Amino acid sequence: MDKKLFEVAKKYRENSFSPFSRFKVGAALLTEDGKIFGGCNIENSSYGLTICAERVAIFKAVSEGYKNFKRLLVLTDTEELTPPCGACRQVIWDMCGDIEIVLMNLKGKDKSFKMKELLPYPFDKNFL
Repeated sequence: MDKKLFEVAKKYRENSFSPFSRFKVGAALLTEDGKIFGGCNIENSSYGLTICAERVAIFKAVSEGYKNFKRLLVLTDTEELTPPCGACRQVIWDMCGDIEIVLMNLKGKDKSFKMKELLPYPFDKNFL
């Protein structure tokens, strides 16, 4: 377990705006050069406008000029570890490639995957 990533994701999880689902999610994205970007889920009453914690962290990093990523930690308060949704998997693949994805809960239970395991046949620039 990467304690620093856990702490960042935990801090951002507390900032979650989730009045509809009450499902708080935090994420921490590690760049290749060691910088960490955090994100939380931000809901909207028009559910399609909701954005997940993973995408918030990625978009923050990209908007700051970062393009090379090493690991993404997704933190929830669930017994069963929660993977990224389909939209996040696509964004992770396009922006981060086959990085390590760590799923974790608040009790410290974790499991790591390569992105290719979560999105085995991705749609990407090769099809355009």
